[in-house]
Amino acid sequence: MVRLAEVTADNWYQVAKLKFADSQKGFVALNSFSLAQAHYMPHCMPLAVYDDDTLVGFCMYGLDPEDGQYWIMRLMVDEKFQSRGYGRKAMELVLGIIRKDACGHAVYLSSEPENAWGKALYESLGFIPDGRVIDGEIVYKLEY
Repeated sequence: MVRLAEVTADNWYQVAKLKFADSQKGFVALNSFSLAQAHYMPHCMPLAVYDDDTLVGFCMYGLDPEDGQYWIMRLMVDEKFQSRGYGRKAMELVLGIIRKDACGHAVYLSSEPENAWGKALYESLGFIPDGRVIDGEIVYKLEY
C-alpha cells in the first residue's frame, strides 16, 4: 500500500539518497536540496513516499506565504521504482491532504517544458497550464 510519511531523523538520509534517472536530471532538484529548503522554509512539507515499508520516492508541498496558494514543489520516484504508478498515487495522496484545508481552492505546480512524463501525469490529474512561466518552468493549476 502506497503511503506518505513524515521525513524524520530516522529516514532523512535514505530520502536524500533516492536517485532519479539520468534522463531526468534538470527536471527535479536533488532531495538533499529540498530537505535543506524545508528546514529553512517552514511552509515546505517534505514527505517520504513508501510502498508498505519500502521507500520509493519523495514529495514536498506547501502553502506559499507570498501568494497564499498551495504548491506541489517536488515529486520524484527513485529510478528503481519508476513506471509502477507511485508518482500518480503520491500526487493523489498529496492532493487529498491539500483538499482537506478549507483555505484553498486551487493547487499549483511548475514543470520544465521538456518534462514530457511530468506533463502527462499532471494533465491526467486535471492540471492545466495557467499561462505563466516562472524561472523557465510552465505553471500548472488544478482547481478543486
